[in-house]
Amino acid sequence: MFSKKRSIKKQIIFSVLLLSSGALFFQYVFLKNAHGQQVFAESAQKKIILSDGGLFFEAVSKANTVGDFLSEQKITLSQHDVVYPKIDEKIFNGTKIIIQRAKKIIIKEGGKIQEVYSLQSTVEQAIWENKNIVLGGDDITAPGRTTLIKDGMNVAVTHVTIKEELKDEPIAFKTTTNEDDTLGWRIKKTTQKGQAGITQVKYKVVTHDGKEISRKVLEKNVTREPVGEIVTQGTYVKTGKAYSGVSSWYAYTGTMSAANPWLPMGSYVRVTNNDNGKSVMVKINDRGPFGNGRIIDLDKAAFEKIASLGQGTANIKMEVVLN
Repeated sequence: MFSKKRSIKKQIIFSVLLLSSGALFFQYVFLKNAHGQQVFAESAQKKIILSDGGLFFEAVSKANTVGDFLSEQKITLSQHDVVYPKIDEKIFNGTKIIIQRAKKIIIKEGGKIQEVYSLQSTVEQAIWENKNIVLGGDDITAPGRTTLIKDGMNVAVTHVTIKEELKDEPIAFKTTTNEDDTLGWRIKKTTQKGQAGITQVKYKVVTHDGKEISRKVLEKNVTREPVGEIVTQGTYVKTGKAYSGVSSWYAYTGTMSAANPWLPMGSYVRVTNNDNGKSVMVKINDRGPFGNGRIIDLDKAAFEKIASLGQGTANIKMEVVLN
């Protein structure tokens, strides 16, 4: 009986050892296979989708990181380019890599020229990206704001200011003349002083880079009416001795002057055309005419007041003026 129990115990121990050995063997095989699969996964070829500057490609790669992939494909980046995911990120089958290529544009603004690099698509976006330039809503770009940018493109920025401006502008006054027969003919005086009126004008003013290019009137309001000026001219003439004769004319000074053989220099006479009653006041400042019944030679400007130049002479009455 004792021998039988010992035999059963040995069988149990053997079975436990056999099961333990089998477990260890299977664990070893599994781990070995798993490690082999991991190595295979890391070294296996991967299909990578690449977007480079908006162009799409597919590539098969054994690279493990983005940087390795770029080196493998001989793709270079400038200091202004950007890549997603980052250079040191691991890649897997189906990974998408995006490269944004920076474009150099030359911007002329406010008399300054600067080179900038942009990852944006349009002129407007590229300028907004540049913190050194403030692009207002009315500002103008050439090419236009929505133009797609290209490497090496030249862009001009014009700053536009639109504002309203109020300005007082004068309204000219009118001058009227009246006559007073109680005043001597050489007296002329202002009896009511004129005063300019004021119109307030509202303008819309447009400037480009500080230089005014247009000014449009939006509104006008008269804030002060003009006051007319009144000038009174005396008409009283006191005359002395009168003479009758012929008047001729000459081109001289273009003033109300005349030549006479005997009257004092600087004296005044009233000359009346006997044929039409027209008269003119002239100052004697020269000598002549002599002969042919002519007693006065009127300046051309004075003769035109009483007769046609074409007739050459006129029958006149000459009165010496005493006042």
